[in-house]
Order: sequence, then structure tokens, then C-alpha cells
Amino acid sequence: MVDSGELTTSDSQPQEHHLRLAVPASLEKFDNRFTEWAWGLLKLDFTGIAFAAFFFCWSLTPSLLPRDWLFQGLIGGINSAIGYGVGTAIGWAVERYLLSGRRWWPLPEPVPSAIKVFVPVASIVAAIIMLVYAAGWQREIAALTDAEGTTTSGYIRTLGLSLLVGGLLISIWRVLHDLVKLIARQLMRRFHWSRSVANGVGVLVVTVLFFMLVDGVLVRGIYAATNSIFSLQNSTTRDGVVEPQDPMKSGSPESAAPWDTLGFEGRNFVSRGLDAQELEAATGKPAMDPIRVYAGLESAEDPEERMDLVIKELERTGAFQRKVLVVIPTTGTGWVNPTAAQAIELVHGGDTALVASQYSYLPSWISFLADQEKAQAAGRLLIERVHERWLQEPEATRPKFMVYGESLGVMAGAGAFDTLQAARDTADGILWVGPPNATQLWRSIEKRRDPGTPEVAPVYADGLAGVRFADRSEDIPADGMTWPQPRVLFVQHPSDPVVWWSPDLMFNRPEWLKEVPGFDRSPSMKWFPVVTFWQVSADLGNAAGVPDGHGHNYGTSVLDAWISVAQPEGWTAAETERVRSALVVAVKSEGPEK
Repeated sequence: MVDSGELTTSDSQPQEHHLRLAVPASLEKFDNRFTEWAWGLLKLDFTGIAFAAFFFCWSLTPSLLPRDWLFQGLIGGINSAIGYGVGTAIGWAVERYLLSGRRWWPLPEPVPSAIKVFVPVASIVAAIIMLVYAAGWQREIAALTDAEGTTTSGYIRTLGLSLLVGGLLISIWRVLHDLVKLIARQLMRRFHWSRSVANGVGVLVVTVLFFMLVDGVLVRGIYAATNSIFSLQNSTTRDGVVEPQDPMKSGSPESAAPWDTLGFEGRNFVSRGLDAQELEAATGKPAMDPIRVYAGLESAEDPEERMDLVIKELERTGAFQRKVLVVIPTTGTGWVNPTAAQAIELVHGGDTALVASQYSYLPSWISFLADQEKAQAAGRLLIERVHERWLQEPEATRPKFMVYGESLGVMAGAGAFDTLQAARDTADGILWVGPPNATQLWRSIEKRRDPGTPEVAPVYADGLAGVRFADRSEDIPADGMTWPQPRVLFVQHPSDPVVWWSPDLMFNRPEWLKEVPGFDRSPSMKWFPVVTFWQVSADLGNAAGVPDGHGHNYGTSVLDAWISVAQPEGWTAAETERVRSALVVAVKSEGPEK
């Protein structure tokens, strides 16, 4: 790591708990204050090292989804840095208030030197042993989620990456700390302030500057950059996607929403799906060409004008004369799950109209972090405007009014309703899949679930209030179950980090980690302060990268959900399996890309 591995102690003030790497000979010729300061960033505190190792080992405990060494390395590094900070604070407090003034402190040589060698070596050994156990846990989680497991030897790479990430974060903290001291010295020299006042002002100045940098420069800059990047992607078209010629689709030559204004996801949505002939071949029943209506960000100047265009398209295509009208608040980029769209069209033989609208260029996770209110406002506007126009149709002939949402689309759609009753008063059926934990309507129902029912599969009002929950296809309510219309169904996997991630994980143990684990969550997963939060945060990055039926990948379970919420009269189990076979074939070529 350095030219000389010699360990030296600082020669001023009682800092016996510090471990410093000697300046390499190659740098001695640059003997100046900056070089000494920069190299001093590598100075380590042995109490901090011990706690960093402890937090690193903590981070290796199981989470919701299998993690490769890269993800684990990032989380391990973050947790190690946090542990190091905790350790140095504890070490400073113990030395200052418990050990200072004791006749036997500081300890005589060679005890301090031995400790400085023992702690790093023991920490490395403990980390490697824990990595071996962690690799086994990862294989256990992989088996539960039908994913490919890792190897023990490959997982050892986690340690190296964690050291780099942790070291970088610690160095950044030290730079900020030294900046505080620099400001304090200048204030004491110029204005003759006391050390305590100068340090306080220094902390305040650095804190303000840091948050100004993060919020005013980094966050806004990153937001602007990502918006620009994804706006460019929005103008592209996926290979194989072509302008529809069917007048029942937005973007067709007859459409008031031009093809080139629909955006990347909008063009995917309207170009996909089976026509009447293909639906008939799949179901064995007469079918119609399904209607798909979409408005992109560039289809109109503002949200209200986009809604005017949506209504115009619904009227043009005859959507209000179909059997089922499905309103789909989208994710950030305007994505609509092609499997869910295909499923409802197959079940109802194309006698459907699906309508969606784009409100952002950004992917769901950025939209979730940057502007949840925008998603909710867009969902409310879409549902309210379409419902308002739907009410103008004769009650006897107007279609069933359905609402569908997945991921951030659930938050967008639920934003239209203040209460469960308001949702049921508006729609004839609602299907929400993978709801984000911050969805207020979902949270309110979860908190009021029947006593004794788990958070991962709650029961609300014994199912008599029209809302039910399911954690997999097998648990989706079937025929014969008491479930009044209109029906609201939430589908949520126990292993879906989108559903269970919350800032509260930082310091509060959630109910779902106190319960018997769901079908695809490892019983080895435990809650630890701070650590679990970062673990589940890392899981978000791979939420949809696991096999169907796990994590944030709901696969063909949306078919069973649609049948439960909005099945036609006389529907049979044989028809379900026939449609499922057709849907499985369609999924191979049509998604679900998020």
C-alpha cells in the first residue's frame, strides 16, 4: 500500500490511540505542509478501525434480495465509514472523560504498539470469516428467489471495494473537519474570538457551505444532467418498434397525438399488443382490436392540454363504448407494464381501452427521490379528467372504469384518492402492484389492518371493505371468497424492496421484520440500526433484476390479479391457463422492461 509499512505515533498531545502510516520515501522530497496534511488523511484510529470492522460485518447480514459483490462492497464501505465515525467518537469520549488523569494512562510501551497491530489484523480476519458466512447467506436468498447464487471466493472481492469506499468517505469527512479548524483559526486571529465560539462558527459555515454545495450544485446539477440525458433517450425508439397503422392506437396516422411526440415508452406502449386476429387465436373466442391511448410530454404544452388530448383520443377511438376502460398512471418515464396491458386485453378479448400519459423524462427511482408530488399530481389529474368524461356517458352503456398502477404508478394513482372509500366510489376495480412504501393510502390501510395479521399479507376489515392483499399468485383471492364490489387489490412480494424501503428503517425496526418471514424472505434477515436501511437501499438497485414472482418483478401474477378484480362473467380456470400460456409467450418479446 505504501513504500514503508512502518507504523508511527503522533508526537504531539496524547493521541496514543492513533495509527499513522509513515510518509513514503518517494514523497519526502515534497516535504511541505500540504503533502503532510494530505498524507495525514490516512491516519487511522484503532477504536474506529474496530467499529468499522464491526459495522462491515453487520452489513454482510442477509437482506431482501441476493447481492453481488459490487453492491455489497458499496454498502459495506458506507457502513464501515459510519462505524469508523461512531468508534472514534466513543474512543474520544472514553479517553476524555474516563481515562484522562488516570495514573496508568496512557499505557506503557509496548502495549499501545501491540494494540495498533492487533486491531487491524483482527479486523481483517473477522471480515474474511464473516464474508464466508455471507456467501452462504447469499446462496440461501438466491434459492428463495430462484436466482443464481454466488461463490465464496468471488464474494471475497467485497472486502477490497469496501476498503476503498470507506477510506474515501472517511477522507472526505476529515477534509471537512480540517476546514472547520482552518476557519476557526482565522477567526481567532482576526477577531480574537474564543476557541469555542470560533469552532462553533466554523462548524456552521462548513455545514451551510456543504449543504449549499449538495443541494444547490450537486443535486440540482445531477437532476438537470439526468433530465437532459433521459430527455435525449425519450426521443429515441426501441429497435423493432414501428408506428402503428391501427386507428385504435395513439400515434397512428389518424391520431391527434403524433407518433414522434409520444416519447420512448409511449411508442413502446402503443406499438405493442395483439390485434383482434391474434387475440382470437390465443383465446379461442371472438375479439376486437384493443384501444391504446397515450399522450407524451411533447404531445402538448402543459398537463391540462395533455389531458385535453387524452380525452380527444378516447372519444376518437370510441373508448367509452368498450366493455372495460383502464386508466394507467405511469412510472417516471411513462412506462406501462406490457404484461399487465396484455393480460387485461386477453381476458376481455380486446374489448378494452387503455389510457396513459407521461409526466417526466426521469426513471421511477429518480422521480421518487426528486419529485413525488409531481407523480401524484399527474396521476390525480389523469384519473379525474377521464372519470369526469366517463360520467357523461349513459350509466347503462358506459364501460367499467378500472385503475391500474405499478411501482411509482401506484403512488401516482393513489394520489387521486384521499380514502379507500373515495377510491371505491370512483372505480369499478383497482389493481395496484408493488406499491412504494411512501404511498399514503397503502400505509393507512396497512396500519389499520386486522389485529394478528402480518404486514406482508394483511387483512383489512376481514375483506369486507372491498380491499385485499396478496403476496403471490397462489394467494390472490379466488372465486367464492367474500369480496364485495368494487374490488381493490394490492399485490406485494415479501422480497420487494420498493414496498418495504423507508427512511424509518434507519432507527426503527419495522413490523415486517418482527413477523414470520414471507415465502421468499430469508429467515436469517434481522434488523440492525442504520445497516438495514442501507442494505434495503442497495436492494432497490436490483429490485427488478430477479426472476418472475420475486422482488419487484411480478411477472404473470398480474393475470391472476386482473381475473380476480375484473373477470368476465362465466370465466373458467381452463380459460385462465390458456390465456397464461399466450401471455408467457408474449412476455418473452414484450417485457416487462422498467
